[in-house]
Amino acid sequence: MSELATLDDFHRLDIRVGTVVEAEPFPEGRYSTHVLMIDFGTELGVKKSLARLEPNYNVQDLPGRQVLCLVNLAARQIGKHRSEVLTLGVPDETGNVVLLRPDREVPSGGKLY
Repeated sequence: MSELATLDDFHRLDIRVGTVVEAEPFPEGRYSTHVLMIDFGTELGVKKSLARLEPNYNVQDLPGRQVLCLVNLAARQIGKHRSEVLTLGVPDETGNVVLLRPDREVPSGGKLY
């Protein structure tokens, strides 16, 4: 188990729900396979995220999907793209990413608490 976090540590994380509005393949990425444009509502707007989603997700199936993202992590340059948010997922039984999302549709931009 990793080091215990405090409630203050948790409150520093800004995890929000967003809706994927665009997705494109990123075949030149070593660890990232998709470029996602995610809408977080009027407060945050649309942000870019690069994510390793193959083989579980096809690019045409991602628009409209809600996802959970860490939105207050420093941006990272990945190839020619700047990833602004971290899209959250967990590994399946073979180690491939399964995206975290609400179990029903909620307003984009809602904060995890």
